[in-house]
Amino acid sequence: MTVLSEIPARMRRPSSGHRIVIAIFSLGLLAGCMDSPDVNFLDPEGYVAQQQRVHFWRIVALMGLVVGPILVLTPLIAYRYRFSGNSTYTPDWHFSWIWEAAIWGGPIVIVTILSYFLWQNTTALDPFEPLPIDGEPVRVQIVGYDWKWLFIYPDHGIATLDELVFPEGRPLNLELTSETVMQSFHIPVLGGQVYAMEGMISKLHLAADRPGVFRGRNTQYNGHGFHRQQFVARALPETAFSAWLDTTSTDARPWSDAVHDRIAERSTLQEMTEGDDTGAAFRDVPGDLFSGIVGPMDRDPDWRSRDRRDASVEAGPADGPVATATGQAADPAR
Repeated sequence: MTVLSEIPARMRRPSSGHRIVIAIFSLGLLAGCMDSPDVNFLDPEGYVAQQQRVHFWRIVALMGLVVGPILVLTPLIAYRYRFSGNSTYTPDWHFSWIWEAAIWGGPIVIVTILSYFLWQNTTALDPFEPLPIDGEPVRVQIVGYDWKWLFIYPDHGIATLDELVFPEGRPLNLELTSETVMQSFHIPVLGGQVYAMEGMISKLHLAADRPGVFRGRNTQYNGHGFHRQQFVARALPETAFSAWLDTTSTDARPWSDAVHDRIAERSTLQEMTEGDDTGAAFRDVPGDLFSGIVGPMDRDPDWRSRDRRDASVEAGPADGPVATATGQAADPAR
């Protein structure tokens, strides 16, 4: 049997050319992680994502103050004390106030600055707080299913599956819950991520600076089909959005309990609509649909066995507990 020591050294290590090829290939794999421009928060399309990008590069710059001196001084110190032979031999040296101040003072200053910016951005970008943007907000209520998203427009009596349509330049006020396991709602280029849990209401405020089509997804690993739970976010000009509202309000498929039950089944939108050309938009949606979904789950553990219509009537307004920004305010009694 051949042992490692019997293999020539030149055969145990890759050549320079091979190392270059491996490095280039690795960079290609990292570039592939970007997936596409519409999932890159470094190319923002909204107010929140823009603030997140500024915060990211600010942190990179501050951390560069830590990493930069290390990268520069390490080879210089190694050269002076190991290779040059010009260093002074001082075996009795043991302390220096200058070095102590530099070693401890620098990190303290940087951590203090980072803490300030972190607190500032955390409070300014609180997903539960409205954005400082002019214009009438668009209200959308979102329900997570396996493996699809239902977007309800309570002020217009319509709903869509896996398509969030809204006007550019206006605030988008979102309320989220789940009719199944915990979900994580995220549109990278618009910024912000928030959890959605059954029996609870989370909130998120977003806005788009220009018209466009952006990708959103469920980023919570919650089952074998979570990677297919994606949706499209469409930012339209104001006139196009108004036209879309009118068309959907008149031409979409009527809402019914049977439609609700079909949506609640575990399937993707493609599987649900296979062989069905009626589309994934709905009109005549009850104004209390969202509260009916939130309320029964919070009040009655056996809500799934009850008729959905009766549950919606008994539930009343959406008075379920409001989740925190990180989705941690779960009711221990549930």
